[in-house]
Amino acid sequence: MKTRRSVLGDAHVDRAEKMKTAFDEPFQTLITEAAWGHVWSRPGLTKRERSLITIALLAALGHHDEVAMHTRATANTGATPDDLMEVMLHVAIYAGVPAANHNIKIIKDVLEKMHPEA
Repeated sequence: MKTRRSVLGDAHVDRAEKMKTAFDEPFQTLITEAAWGHVWSRPGLTKRERSLITIALLAALGHHDEVAMHTRATANTGATPDDLMEVMLHVAIYAGVPAANHNIKIIKDVLEKMHPEA
């Protein structure tokens, strides 16, 4: 839970925990233990690197809500807008231009909401 909170932020995790029901509790436990407790907590990559890999994979697979969520999480992982564009260029080559194009729109929207003064 510590890693999940450090990446997604307390507000996001608190919302997810508040919305958790008996039905989805097993799933919430699974992602907290497997994704955050095992994969994201390993020492081999930085949170920034994991963040970029995660966004690339989510973009390539068309998981747009998750791309938005992990873009917001870059405020905690150290990934920059320039990093995100580099990732989208890779997505364009390896997963297709339409995937990159759609996710660039999502990322731009999220970044504008995160930094309205920019």
